[in-house]
Amino acid sequence: MTGDDPLEESESGEPTTGEPLTDGGAAGADDVALDPWGSSSVSDYRKLFEEFGIEEFDEVVAEVPNPHYLMRRGVIFGHRDYRPVARALRDGEPAAVLSGFMPTGDPHIGHKLVFDEIIWHQQQGADAYALIADLEANSARGMSWEDIDEHARDYLLSLLALGFDVEEGTLYRQSTNRELQDLAFELGAEANFSELQAIYGFDGETDVSHMQSVVTQVADILYPQLEEPKPTVIPVGPDQDPHVRLARDLAERMRFFGVTEAYASFELEDDERVVVADAYRKLEEMAGENDEIRCLDAVELIEDGPEAVSFDDRDRPEETVAAAADAPAETRAVAKLKNAGMEPLRPRTRFFDRRATDEAFEALIGAIEGEKRVYENHIDAFETDRTDAEDLARAVEVDTGGYGFQPPSSIYHRFMTGLTGGKMSSSVPASHISLLDDPEAGYDKVKAATTGGRETAEEQREKGGRADECPVYELYAYLLAGDDDEFAKRVYDECVGGERLCGDCKEQAAQLMREFLKEHQEKREQVVDLLEAADIELESPRRR
Repeated sequence: MTGDDPLEESESGEPTTGEPLTDGGAAGADDVALDPWGSSSVSDYRKLFEEFGIEEFDEVVAEVPNPHYLMRRGVIFGHRDYRPVARALRDGEPAAVLSGFMPTGDPHIGHKLVFDEIIWHQQQGADAYALIADLEANSARGMSWEDIDEHARDYLLSLLALGFDVEEGTLYRQSTNRELQDLAFELGAEANFSELQAIYGFDGETDVSHMQSVVTQVADILYPQLEEPKPTVIPVGPDQDPHVRLARDLAERMRFFGVTEAYASFELEDDERVVVADAYRKLEEMAGENDEIRCLDAVELIEDGPEAVSFDDRDRPEETVAAAADAPAETRAVAKLKNAGMEPLRPRTRFFDRRATDEAFEALIGAIEGEKRVYENHIDAFETDRTDAEDLARAVEVDTGGYGFQPPSSIYHRFMTGLTGGKMSSSVPASHISLLDDPEAGYDKVKAATTGGRETAEEQREKGGRADECPVYELYAYLLAGDDDEFAKRVYDECVGGERLCGDCKEQAAQLMREFLKEHQEKREQVVDLLEAADIELESPRRR
């Protein structure tokens, strides 16, 4: 869960048919490979929606107050469960943002995407956290502590220079944060090797410290909720999604209670619940005022249709065995309903014991108002809706010593294309621009960059440029146009319309890059004292 990969491990591709994408565009191949430490490849961002369950950010952007230009232009293209964060920002309620940086090289323009996302959320009222993933850098990349310290300082200076409020925000490094390490230890008890193997491809050659760094990153993701549970967003590149998914799973496993909907004393799987809920709704419409709906009524409805339902002459069936796990949902639901026989079928909200203490379980019983039924491992409430139940379970958990974690949210930005085409890599200086580059060197790199232009100026004027394939246009959309959407759109329209030629476009971009680097490095000098005074160790005690 670090911020280096958005630049370092990017891959471009060919445009697809359809409307032009003014953000530099998703490409059309089908390759999707997400590796937090390796060479991640995303040639078609739409595959992420299908294969990994990432949602399109376009569907939520209208709910975001004062959306950042990266959101408006589609550079931030996807999310997991961002609506609770957007709602909290809109309503002035507690929220948090966190992202981390693995200090394996100089901070670069890919990191700036993450810096900007953290700072924007902080400006919207969220508690902001930025961390140096030094344990990960040491264990997964073999970085020395001396090199880690040098690069970490550069990352933090750029973060502050771009506007991070160090007095209101939190900075830390993994190796010196004892609270974080304690949380990682607890989370580690809920994870196992088979799970990490399935997610990350670990094998018998993977060292234990590397595996431990994964659990530490999950602890990072949940760290903003140690004081109180609140919506928390993690801005990252899509290659870091495995960490987010694991964090969401472990956040749920750490909860004292789960909350679900139920219809009788037995448990239902999600697909079985849909079948029973539908049957109950139909039975409720058919039932008379004094009729009591029972499980066998639902059996008849599901098996034979509504015309076969009778509220008379109910006979308890012979004992049945549970349906096979791979049977259709209807078959499995009917087996459970038959086993329940004449038990009343009645909607209720169920609190089930996940890992609650005895104190917490008793406290929850006392906190539930209205009619309820207490079982050994769960409590059924008949007058509490699902949303209120979630809030109540979390409040009781926190009051009795639990964390009450909310599942963390995430937003995902597109990888940047290398200035020389293909991947943008820290190991290829000409392919990327470091925030520490001399402004003249930054100017020269942009001037030497490949473009999406045609072979000749005449062909460019006739057919228009290919902005969706152009690393230089990406610089405008991601960085150089800043908050000026009209400017970014004008550059795009002039390019694809044939009015803008690559030489003039690169000259303008190169000048803007030179100005940006000059201004940024001056601001870095101005925040040195702020960093020195910040509550973070700039030199690792692990150095020898």
